[in-house]
Amino acid sequence: MAKLNPMHPLRGLQAVFSILVLGLMAYVSSWWTSHWRQMPPAQVSFLIFAPVWSIVTLVPILLIPLKFGHLLSSAGFRWGLVALDALTMLFWFAGFVALAVFLNGRICFGQVCDVARAGAAFGGISWAVSAAAFGYGTYLAVTAEKRRVPAVQKPDVAMRQGA
Repeated sequence: MAKLNPMHPLRGLQAVFSILVLGLMAYVSSWWTSHWRQMPPAQVSFLIFAPVWSIVTLVPILLIPLKFGHLLSSAGFRWGLVALDALTMLFWFAGFVALAVFLNGRICFGQVCDVARAGAAFGGISWAVSAAAFGYGTYLAVTAEKRRVPAVQKPDVAMRQGA
């Protein structure tokens, strides 16, 4: 029986929450442009960008270990994937915090405000899932690095005085 990689459920949660937040924020953006006849606030647009970025980066993050596993023997690829996870986590954090602060200082009521608040809440959950994936990915990269670098051994030198 095949062993389940613990990263796969995390990646699945990232994809599901990304699609959910993208849908919620697309609704808020559509409402804003039709109601106010102007571009939505940058906070809403950024929380549209974060799930799109997350979905786009899930492609190499999933494909490289599954189809191109031989590339992971290189430290550059391993740490590159960790950097993608770190950037994704940073985007989610910035997006949900910015939207939460934006909504906190406004008089907001109705369905669109509830959807925007739900988008901020699910953005926070997406950040937590991304942080877990980043932490576990970093752990895997560090342990792979330790396995790759052999320990320095003292040479066994037998010295004899000869004639």
